[in-house]
Amino acid sequence: MKGLYQHYGWELSLFSGKTRAYLRFKQLPFRDRTIRLWQMESLKKRVGAQVMPVVATPEGEYLQDTSEIIGQLEARHPNPSVMPETPRQRMAACLLEAWGDEFWLPSAMHYRWNFQENFEKVFRPEAGDNLLPLAPRFLKNRLADRVAGTLRGFLPALGVVPEQTAKIESCTRSLCDALDRHFALHPYLLGGRPSLGDFGLIGPLYAHLGRDPYPARELIAPRPHLQAWVSRMMQPPEGEPGDFLPDDEIPDTLEPLLASVCREFRAFTEGTRSLAEKVAPTLSQGRGFPRQLEKLDIPFGESSLTLSARPFVLWKLQRIRDQYGALDESGREAVQQWLSQWQAGDWLSASMPWRLTRKGLYVLPSGRD
Repeated sequence: MKGLYQHYGWELSLFSGKTRAYLRFKQLPFRDRTIRLWQMESLKKRVGAQVMPVVATPEGEYLQDTSEIIGQLEARHPNPSVMPETPRQRMAACLLEAWGDEFWLPSAMHYRWNFQENFEKVFRPEAGDNLLPLAPRFLKNRLADRVAGTLRGFLPALGVVPEQTAKIESCTRSLCDALDRHFALHPYLLGGRPSLGDFGLIGPLYAHLGRDPYPARELIAPRPHLQAWVSRMMQPPEGEPGDFLPDDEIPDTLEPLLASVCREFRAFTEGTRSLAEKVAPTLSQGRGFPRQLEKLDIPFGESSLTLSARPFVLWKLQRIRDQYGALDESGREAVQQWLSQWQAGDWLSASMPWRLTRKGLYVLPSGRD
């Protein structure tokens, strides 16, 4: 339809929930379009990868990757902004978005795929209906099973293996408790308006944890303030949005989340960078990093987690460092001082040996395009 954004995705999809929540909050005119089997190849040709969501603009552009989608739409529709103007809040929003996108994947994938009722009650019937709406049920099921097999194949790389699931569950419960305590006092992460960080978190906390029956019942429902935030994010209240907290305030209730960002997520990015630096000289011209590198051991709650390094996270970190670099000197100093309480004061000022370019789901070091 002319003048509308077209949002291609599934209700089941983690990242589709992120962009759908954003489009609703911004009150941008859009049409939700369920991706069908026969549309997948066409969308892949347009964006370079078989992914969801994809957003088609009224001008006929096709946008992919939720961080870039939100970034481009923010530039076109700046008000009400989801990016705080003050330095600490801006960096908190950026870090929490990347943390939600990348670090919550083990929790999301574990809770979706290791509890059979999620598959039987939600994934299998919905995926089949989405892909082949007019087909007989046995064909829908066969195709849904094939998709499920592909997605389950990602679990070991994310650290979702039997010997680690208890750690994942313990850490997820602890973080959900912290979020519930925070949302008892604040409607959103940084006050009365959702920030970029809220949209990073709504992906895993809606489609996988807040909508699949087992985690919705066991994780989200017992935490009423977290459950209310999920509802607000997916169905924004009517009226003008509120404001971010004054004076660049970061609520104390975010401390457990930011401690995870600066300890666990930072360890993941630094370990990934170390492995990527070893691999970069071996890349042939025009080839990006593999989607997965060797295994890493990183801190994880009270223990540690073993999972594969993912170079894509370095592109996310590069975007955050670009935002940090755009601050004035006093802003950068304020951020450094703030992050130093978690021994991460120099994290955003460190540079990588190359610029990264994203092509679909792959990232390429500079000079290899």
